[in-house]
Amino acid sequence: MIYLLMTLFSVASASLASCNDKPETHAVKPRILIFCKTGGYYHESIPDGMSAIQKLGQENGFSADTTKNAGLFTEKNLRKYDAVVFLNTTHEVLDDKQQAAFEKYIRSGKGFVGVHAATDTEYEWPWYNKLVGAYFTNHPKVQKAKINIVNKNHPSTSHLPDVWEHTDEWYNFKDINPDIKVLGSLDETSYEGGGNGNNHPIAWYHEFDGGRAFYTGLGHTKESYSDPLFLKHLLGGIQYAIGR
Repeated sequence: MIYLLMTLFSVASASLASCNDKPETHAVKPRILIFCKTGGYYHESIPDGMSAIQKLGQENGFSADTTKNAGLFTEKNLRKYDAVVFLNTTHEVLDDKQQAAFEKYIRSGKGFVGVHAATDTEYEWPWYNKLVGAYFTNHPKVQKAKINIVNKNHPSTSHLPDVWEHTDEWYNFKDINPDIKVLGSLDETSYEGGGNGNNHPIAWYHEFDGGRAFYTGLGHTKESYSDPLFLKHLLGGIQYAIGR
């Protein structure tokens, strides 16, 4: 009887040690904030963009909250998010205190995604100019253009053809951050109204001030948010910003 009890105790102890050696873990689902406040032009595609990103989250393992309330830009609230998406924001959207909280957020190692009019935002905030990568100047009419994909070693472009034809509103830029890593460049011979010449980046990424930033100049039209190539492009940018 004593031998039997000792044997059972040894087996139970071994099982317990095995469980302790490999504890069960539960991965925390990444969470992003989609911010769509506008102080200038309002893009009618914003609701389409919010819905599309939330659907991408459901299909790819992250959750997405949406807001136009700049009051959520506090240190405490931003800690909940792995990345913040500026979805067609325009002009002045954050006050000084909110800007300071967002700067601290990025410096903590978090991510930023700018979509289309994110470059038409916060012209008096030099730090933001460096983060987003450039400022908008003007644009021609919506039309088809060719994008030369110059870097396919990134999740936002790995699926794209070398030359991607897409219909959108093509921004011209100023104050381009020389440290951005260009993913796609517009071929200005393929459409009317280009203003940056041979150096016309339209999608890029970079590490900045401790965090990660991705920007795409696409996303003006409602149709973009049902385009599989664009959605995968946007998803890859979000995944990069999250840190995957």
